[in-house]
Amino acid sequence: MVLVRAENLWKVYRSESDRVEALKGVNVSIKKGEFSLLMGASGSGKSTLLHILGTLDRPTEGKVFYKGKDLFSLSPDELAEFRNRNLGFIFQFHYLIMDLNLVENVMVPLLLSGERTGIAKEKAVEMLKKVGLGHRLFHKPFEVSGGEQQRTAIARALVNSPELVLADEPTGNLDSKTAESVVSLMLSLNREMGTSFLIATHNRELEKFADRIYFIKDGTIKM
Repeated sequence: MVLVRAENLWKVYRSESDRVEALKGVNVSIKKGEFSLLMGASGSGKSTLLHILGTLDRPTEGKVFYKGKDLFSLSPDELAEFRNRNLGFIFQFHYLIMDLNLVENVMVPLLLSGERTGIAKEKAVEMLKKVGLGHRLFHKPFEVSGGEQQRTAIARALVNSPELVLADEPTGNLDSKTAESVVSLMLSLNREMGTSFLIATHNRELEKFADRIYFIKDGTIKM
């Protein structure tokens, strides 16, 4: 089943003296349960495409469909609710809230969706245990390692049981050993939970695990 389909995406940035075409007629589709990669050099359009697929930005032209629904026909409030209920985001920088412990960080998406505090805490603890952080539940982010911070960000992305996780260079700031463990974690969650992943990365080691690979160059997909 096709979960997300993007048709003829263009993203053009204009200034008084310049016009930059970040995406040029991009078409992609992501099936339920797929572990997919988006590969390309810096400035190729990877992050722009992820942001549009995640409805964090709007295309200049083109459409994004989720299970056949035209996402950009929704109102801003409807889009925000859609993101919170259906999508998870993992970034190169984990963006954890330093004043909150790990459980509280992972609870945030649940609380935003209206979940009761007690149930949100139970789900956050369960997910942190699933990513191997049961012994760090009440530590603050600055009290754990970079790899543990990124695992917390993955737990936060998955705690609402999204059907699709969009990850932008999730191992970019990690050493090779920690990066390998984070990749292994994402793969196991993909297989165990059936969560679809689209990962923007430079890491060629991931290619052997991918169900599908999109190569992007100068804003155009090269299959």
